[in-house]
Amino acid sequence: MSLLSPGRNLVLVGLMGSGKSTVGEILAEQLNRPFVDTDARIEAAAGRSITELFRVEGERRFRMLEAEEIRRVAALRGQVVAVGGGAVVEPANATQLRATGDLVLLDADPRELAARLEEAAVIAGVGAERPLLAGAPDPAARLAELRALRDAAYVGSASHVVDTTGLEPAAVARAVLRWAIHVPGLLTPEEVRV
Repeated sequence: MSLLSPGRNLVLVGLMGSGKSTVGEILAEQLNRPFVDTDARIEAAAGRSITELFRVEGERRFRMLEAEEIRRVAALRGQVVAVGGGAVVEPANATQLRATGDLVLLDADPRELAARLEEAAVIAGVGAERPLLAGAPDPAARLAELRALRDAAYVGSASHVVDTTGLEPAAVARAVLRWAIHVPGLLTPEEVRV
């Protein structure tokens, strides 16, 4: 993979629980592209979970690591990328990502996001709590608040929006691909035929 690889990056943005990682993996498999989850890379580099990173080093340190990882990811092409929910709030991150990619906002009703996150936490077990939801008496209300705070950044950075409310990840991936095949330079001619 290099800067000269064909096809622009397909970057998924949105709130936690919107399906960025799951949909990203599906898209990467269908397009035969590498999948990059910036949060997973940050965890691997830091040697701790995002939750622990927030607790021990703080959100500011996490955002610094996130910006470094985004610079690395944006230096390459031909990937499917999922970024953390707050990544594009920082204008420099959005600019970096748009330099080699096209951004798709995965959106959903905050109540559904809260239900998805609760289900994921039950499956994952201890340590699955999201730092920005920690202690929130009403996770759906907190997600609605985060959505309102980030809406301008999401809409301003994304080229396309897919409402994932009520959709299975495979259906979301199909919706993203239906859009992507019409974006010049995003997919290679071989990928358009997928």
